[in-house]
Parts: sequence; C-alpha cells; structure tokens
Amino acid sequence: MADAMSSLSVAVELARALIRNASVTPDRSGAQGLLADRLAASGFEVFALPFGEGEALTPNLFARLGRGAPHLCFAGHTDVVPPGDAAWSTGPFDGTVRDGRVYGRGACDMKGGIAAFVAAAEAYLSRHGTPRGSISLLLTGDEEGPARFGTVKVLEWMAAHGHIPDFCVVGEPTNPTCMGDMIKVGRRGSINLRIEVEGVQGHVAYPDRADNPVHRLLAILGALTARPLDDGTPWFQPSSLQVTSVDVGNTATNVIPSCASAAVNIRFNDLHTGASLAGWVETVCRQYAPRARVESRISGEAFRTEAGAEVGLLADAVERVTGRRPALDTGGGTSDARFVAQYCAVAEFGLVGASMHKADEHVAIEDLVALTAIYDDFLERLMA
Repeated sequence: MADAMSSLSVAVELARALIRNASVTPDRSGAQGLLADRLAASGFEVFALPFGEGEALTPNLFARLGRGAPHLCFAGHTDVVPPGDAAWSTGPFDGTVRDGRVYGRGACDMKGGIAAFVAAAEAYLSRHGTPRGSISLLLTGDEEGPARFGTVKVLEWMAAHGHIPDFCVVGEPTNPTCMGDMIKVGRRGSINLRIEVEGVQGHVAYPDRADNPVHRLLAILGALTARPLDDGTPWFQPSSLQVTSVDVGNTATNVIPSCASAAVNIRFNDLHTGASLAGWVETVCRQYAPRARVESRISGEAFRTEAGAEVGLLADAVERVTGRRPALDTGGGTSDARFVAQYCAVAEFGLVGASMHKADEHVAIEDLVALTAIYDDFLERLMA
C-alpha cells in the first residue's frame, strides 16, 4: 500500500494542479493535457479523443497500460460546474490549501478522485513495474453538461478498438458524510418529458367560444401525479414523477391562451424502462387532450451491478482503510456509470460529496490520502 506521506504529496499536489485549470464544461482548459503527460511518463499509451464540433467540441482522454486480464478502468470527468454567484472565501480555481483541506471547484467532484487514482496507480507501478493485467483511465470533459460527446462516444471507440474493461470504477463522490459510507452499485433511470397542449384562444368572458389548454394540462398533470408508479424494490427506492415547470406565457388577465406546456422528470427503478414510461405519459395525455404533443428524452436506464468479486474487493479495501463497511446503494442522481453499465460491470466510489457544486467546494487532505490508499489496495488485490 502507498506510503501515507507519499500519497499526500502526490495526490494533493496533482489535485491542486487540476483545480488550477478552470475546466468549466466542456473542459478545454488543459487539465487533460496535464494528465496525458503524467500518464505517458508512467508508460501508459494515451489517446486524445475529441468528439463533437464547434461549441460542442469535447476533449476526452483514454489511457491504457498493459493488455492482459483483468482489465480495470477508472472513469471520471475533468469538467466542472461554474463557480456560481455565491461568494467564495478563496479563488475557485486557486487550489488553496487551508486548515487541512484543498479548496476549489472540482476538489471533490471530481478532480480529487482523479488525482487519488493516478497517485494510486503510480504507487502500484513503482512496486510492480507493470500490472499483471491492465489499467486504463477514461476521462471526459462533458459529464456536467449534456454528456453527448464524452463517455458515451469514448465507450463506442473503446468497443471498436478492443478496450472494453472487465470492471470499471467511477470516481464520483459517493460518500454522503465520511469516507467509507457508500459504494454505488446502480442508479435509477431518468427521463425528461415536455408536454404541449393546444387549445383555442378566446376571451375569458366567453369560455364557450374557446378551449382552455391550461385546464386540460392541469388534468393531465393531476392524473400523472396521482398514480404511484411503484413501491420500490429491494435495491431501489420507489420511482418518482416530478413536475418541474408549467408554462403558458400569458401576460393578459382576460385572454384564454392557445397553448400550455409542462416539463416532467421521472426517476425510475428497474421495474420500468424509459420507453414504457414515455408510452404511459402519452396515453394519459391523449385521454385529456387528444392533440397533445409529448417529447421525451431518456437520460439513462436503471441499472445495477451484482455484488460480485470486484465489488467485494472494493468494499474490503474501503473497510481496511477506513474501518467502515460501505453500504451498497443505488440512490442519487445519474452519472456516467449509466453509459459504462451497457458495456461492463461498474461500481462508483470516491470522496465525500457534501460540498460538491457549492461555494468553497473542498476535500479534506486526509480523505484524499484515504481514497488513494483504497484505490491502491484495490489495485493490489485485483491484480494479484
């Protein structure tokens, strides 16, 4: 296992260097170039994989060392959300160290996680020279954005070039309050729907001459929200439908509008698919508004990785380093693991996520050291 002081120096300084690259989505900051040079110096074959065009151009990186099995891939993202309007006590891209913490946008989500894995890989290679199997990294620049030209495209390239791993660790900040809390072994699916209802515009004093689309839309939303989708499963909480917006755009008080729309998001478990839920919403809409239009976009399907040997080794590593046996969980939002799960088994484990996306985002140095030690222990035992 990596020496604690060495881990501190390597992981912390690399995290600070990555934070200093202001890599707001899509990341064109140079953070991936820094990592490419670092990985190439350790013997990795490095591929720069930009996808998309114009404003959507997204830099991505894939690096691999070794060709044998087992093939472990670490997946993460170098892009970050903007600093936001709230005041920071330090520059959001300074990588300041204060009171035992590293501050900066991306410190926990997820440049700290990337730094910890690179430090762990370097420590492992310093002991063994080359891995028995192979180690790779998939790093994207658009996880925090639309995720169209990042992980999903790199995985297609990996499949075409024989680089699909046996197991993947996504370094998202999975721990709610302290290191060792939780490993994510699945995620709910997510679908966004936009419902548009057309009516007939008219004067509010003569409703018989109009067809109010707002009334029809409210009936639709009432029917959608009144029905529980399910009661949950042993691994997943109940599916949830939430109305996120209702729009009419009518500034007049005496006019029945001609159109009304609403946005709906459904987070769903493995009892459903995105297509089945889209079909259900369309059926409900037709009952109350035969001319309603429904547009749907499935962000990802529900998935779960069985608690097999790799998940067990990862949980063992967490327990050895932190003294806590992590819970296996499927809650929270979506991540790029939803794309990886279509190709191989995947689990997520990273830092404490309490400060992610907030002003003064930070990571405790002791947590960076612990995460490096966990990744190092996992590598050691997986490659044994």
